[in-house]
Parts: sequence; structure tokens; C-alpha cells
Amino acid sequence: MNSLKESRNQVLGQIEAACQQAGRQAETVQLLAVSKTHPSEALREMYATGQREFGENYLQEALEKIETLADLEIEWHFIGHVQRNKTKHLAEKFAWVHGVDRLIIAERLSSQRLATQPPLNICLQVNIDGQDSKDGCQPEEVAELVQKLSQLPHLRLRGIMVIPAPHNTAALWDAKTLFNQVKTLHAHPEDWDTLSMGMSADLEAAIAAGSTMVRIGTALFGARDYSK
Repeated sequence: MNSLKESRNQVLGQIEAACQQAGRQAETVQLLAVSKTHPSEALREMYATGQREFGENYLQEALEKIETLADLEIEWHFIGHVQRNKTKHLAEKFAWVHGVDRLIIAERLSSQRLATQPPLNICLQVNIDGQDSKDGCQPEEVAELVQKLSQLPHLRLRGIMVIPAPHNTAALWDAKTLFNQVKTLHAHPEDWDTLSMGMSADLEAAIAAGSTMVRIGTALFGARDYSK
């Protein structure tokens, strides 16, 4: 447990230093622990250090962890690509879904979210720098999607999520500009508060550009073991 606590403190220290450098308050940046491929025991240990927000990429793996760790008050984020046939589980089991890039996906999530649950928080995934290998809508599609998605019931459209190519600092600033531009098109602009960008390798640059949520895996849990 000590090593995980150490890792988390180190990351929180990096966030604080990056915020100081950017003239921001550290509490304006949320730490999302990306726990894909790591066992439930590791998440339980990380939870004991004070971490409450966990992000998963693979639905089946995530559902098993959600069941195993049901006794903990974890806020579950799904940050993988959202497939149409998987929306029901996402709508019912998660607090946040970050990989929404089409209206049809948002409509399905909205209709499948239980009326007894709080609205599902969603982020639009934007392919900010036009990478062939990345999912996400195109930047020019964002304005129309914000207008439509922000009117759906049972959803709270919170912002955008981007995964720029390594070292593409300009794309982080492009994401911030886009984030600011489309806020006025939101049916509930007060909900538009989340710019999810920055990972272990580009945390400082993302915070300098205005990220409000960094998604950190390796720096918290160590290298991933994909053999399992």
C-alpha cells in the first residue's frame, strides 16, 4: 500500500506544481486514476489512499471490478470507445462516460439511464489533431453535437475529452479554445466545466493549457500487464 500512496502523493505533487506554474489552484484539476488491466486489489489499495475516481477502458473488466468493489464508494468513469451494443451497461453502471462521439450513442445512453439514477455525466471525445488511429468526432462537428446532446434528458454534458499525439502541445491549446468557443451553445452552460486531457507523459502541458481532469495510469499503478 505504501508504494501506491507514494505514487499518488507524487502525482498530486506534480499537479500542484503544474498548477502553481500556470497560476491556477490545484483543486481546479481532478485526478482520475486509470486502472485498466490492474486487479481489483490494487484499486482497493489505491482507494485506501484517498482516491475515489477510477477510469476503465474495457467494459467486461470494468463490470467485474464494479461488482467486486461494490462495498466502496467509487466514482466509475468509462474512458474507452463506446460501442452501440454496450451502452446499456454504461448507462446503468457508470457515473461518467468520456468516449461519446456520436449523437446516436448519446441518445442510447440517455434512454437507458434509469430514471432513479442521477444524470449520467458525459464528455464528447474529440479527435483534436486528426489522428487516423484515434476515435472521436471532428472539431468542426462539436458545436452541433453540443447543441443536441445538451438537450437530452438523463445526461449532463460536462465537456470534452482529447488524446492528442505525443508532444503535440498545440493540440492541447486547440482543445481549450474549442472548449471555450462552444460553451454558449450548451442548453445548460453551467454544466460545461470539464476539459479532460493530460496523461502521465503530458500532465504539465495539459494543465498549462487548461485541463480540469488528468487521466493518470502508469504513474500511479506502474506499467500495465496486458498478458492477462
